[in-house]
Amino acid sequence: MSISILLPSLSPSMETGNIVRWLKKEGDEVKIGDVIAEIETDKATMEIEAFDEGTLSRIVWPEGSLDVRVNEVIGILAARGGAVSAAGGVPDAAPSIATAEIEPKTAGAIQTGATTDRVFASPLARRIASEEHIDLSELVGSGPRGRIVRRDVEASVSGRPPALQTPVGEVLPGSARNICWNAEQIIRLYEPGSYEEINLDGMRRTIASRVIEAKRTVPHFYLSIDCDAGALLKLRGELNATQMRPDTPPMKLTVNDFIVKALAISMQELPEANVVWAEDRILRFHHSDIAVAVDGGLHTPVLRRAETKSLSSISSEIKMLAERARADKLAPGDYSGGSASISNLGMYGASNFQPIINLPHAFILGIGAVEERLVSRNGQPTSIRAFTVTMSCDHRVMDGALAARLLATFKAAVQNPMRILI
Repeated sequence: MSISILLPSLSPSMETGNIVRWLKKEGDEVKIGDVIAEIETDKATMEIEAFDEGTLSRIVWPEGSLDVRVNEVIGILAARGGAVSAAGGVPDAAPSIATAEIEPKTAGAIQTGATTDRVFASPLARRIASEEHIDLSELVGSGPRGRIVRRDVEASVSGRPPALQTPVGEVLPGSARNICWNAEQIIRLYEPGSYEEINLDGMRRTIASRVIEAKRTVPHFYLSIDCDAGALLKLRGELNATQMRPDTPPMKLTVNDFIVKALAISMQELPEANVVWAEDRILRFHHSDIAVAVDGGLHTPVLRRAETKSLSSISSEIKMLAERARADKLAPGDYSGGSASISNLGMYGASNFQPIINLPHAFILGIGAVEERLVSRNGQPTSIRAFTVTMSCDHRVMDGALAARLLATFKAAVQNPMRILI
């Protein structure tokens, strides 16, 4: 008897995955619990385990395969005592990278379904096209080497025109200048040998897809406020110099730890800001679950019930999540949920910036660098250390007055940090 090995859904938003590595080869014995492959999801690289035992008789999708759909058969396991054969319904051969993703470059225009018998499209694009009764041969792909991907099919469904095939040097008409070019059209703008091509990993493709979706579907508006960091920095220095117990080293709290706690208690004071838009309703949450950008902003795991945690607990948890992110060991549950995000680029010297909302959150705080600033107090010039916070808000669920109140509450907590310790 043959058992199909299916690509599992490893995160709530996962639709496709990439086969990074097979840890078993054809003919190997497989036991229940054995790690058989590594899969790159839209969030991280994950290991998948065997739920049955037998012999790996066939690898359907080899290493390097991209955009394999969830629940697609990726391998065949021959049960113990059964014949080693392929299961019915499995394709005779999975597309290889060479045939499915990268076609030889040509000097002429991109080939489409009208000029070749084969249409190059991702499995997800094919599925959507089938559901929407769209002829893929009529579309121009915007993926690698002109491959048709999900956004091309969705553009056709919504009535937007496909990517233009404009010769280099030809001026686009004004109404068409905002239409995205596909990969081949962009490549033809540059001299061969003047660049190197870097393959997109699942994380970068997911980030690109999510930020486009957020900017297209969420009506952003922005508010900024300046916070005096003097008292916070003084308290942080005192706490970091204090050894709480003889058997433990002093704490190493960061400014970001204080910011997370300040936002958490502010959201509790203004529960109407602790919400998300759910299309036909609004969800209001009991606890402050906040996504914190780590590892340079590539990952945004969620810190749960942040209002209930001490600064030391918040600091330890953020460090732990950052380490797991760098090792690609974050679990799908680490990303899900939350109603707000924090992105701190202050350590890179950015004074202020307007971050894009992390769907489905209601807002995100962009934290700038702590800087020496000259201000007027009691008619006298005074030097302070301050930073700028920019809040990007979803106007569907937050209005300007509510956002301003939340920022003011947050500022009060930052400038009176003893409130954070109580």
